[in-house]
Amino acid sequence: MEKDRLSEWFVPKFGNKSFRLGIGILFLPYTGMVVSFAAWGSLVVDYSIERLLAICILYFFALGISAHCLDAFGSKTKPWGFLSKQKLLIISFIALSFALIIGLYYAFLDAWLLIPIGIAETFFLFVYNLESFDRRFHNNTIFVISWGILPVFAGTVIQINTITLETLGMAGIACLLSYTLIKTSRTYKELKRKDASLHQIYKKEIILKLVSIGVISGTILFILIRHL
Repeated sequence: MEKDRLSEWFVPKFGNKSFRLGIGILFLPYTGMVVSFAAWGSLVVDYSIERLLAICILYFFALGISAHCLDAFGSKTKPWGFLSKQKLLIISFIALSFALIIGLYYAFLDAWLLIPIGIAETFFLFVYNLESFDRRFHNNTIFVISWGILPVFAGTVIQINTITLETLGMAGIACLLSYTLIKTSRTYKELKRKDASLHQIYKKEIILKLVSIGVISGTILFILIRHL
């Protein structure tokens, strides 16, 4: 079951195989969580819509596209099949370059703390997804830091170039949610690999759906309420 991720709940059931593969490899519910965490960082301070959109787009390209392409490139199990490594690298570096351009623009404008955050995120992006250094950085702690905590920090920094107590509070919540996600996801994949009962797999799938979709829908609802 693990060898074919086209059957995953987040992969569209319509369209040809290339389309479904292209959408599936983005892990949109999980990407949406990270983008939401970045939005949280902006929403806890006085923010501009322009910068809120900028940090969300940055994380969509950096982690949503670039990181997931590198993950497919570096994965030992090849759950998406044997994809063109050249294409994966090209797409990954184009997406990452676009994200870096956005980040550097605001960093040199007035949010210089984006630079250390960006350096850390870029480092984790490569070592986690390429499983470098004997997989020493491919663990839950690094996932939580790069996909949970740092996006919240970046969301605040792009607005006011500092970290507030509210930012730390939201980062704590993001930390807990991202940890729940990665722990459940690893168990979910292990159950599928072992061909466990559908009931066991479905229980983990429900948790993944509740966490990811709950975070995304809650964030959208909060933004809409603030602007209505």
